[in-house]
Amino acid sequence: MDTPSIAYELQTDEIELIAIRAQGAGGQNVNKVSNAVHLRFNIRASSLPDTMKERLLAKRDQRINDDGVVVIKAQTYRSLEKNRSDAIDRLKAIVAAAATVPRTRRPTRPTLSSKKKRVEGKVRRGQIKEGRRKVDE
Repeated sequence: MDTPSIAYELQTDEIELIAIRAQGAGGQNVNKVSNAVHLRFNIRASSLPDTMKERLLAKRDQRINDDGVVVIKAQTYRSLEKNRSDAIDRLKAIVAAAATVPRTRRPTRPTLSSKKKRVEGKVRRGQIKEGRRKVDE
């Protein structure tokens, strides 16, 4: 059974992309070229449906801060364009995870045979313990 999902479209004007300098190895180039991307997406101010906003804000994700802003830093690639598309893909994955509606859990009940097995096990264990007692004459 497939879980239902909500149709959504991310608006490009709601995504804030800032080019920053990447950390780590890269020689002299790392000091003069801004190849990393800082992506910011405000969930509360977005045009996403309210149910998706609630699920996103309720998520325990370290990339979502207390103000409801998703902050993603992409610096895997040496190209600014690749890092930009990587950051947008990661944002889409976060939003897509919130688009699927979780199924409601229906609690199951124990079967009759499992109840009988449980009671039989308790009786057997009680008999074992009873056999350890002192014998009265």
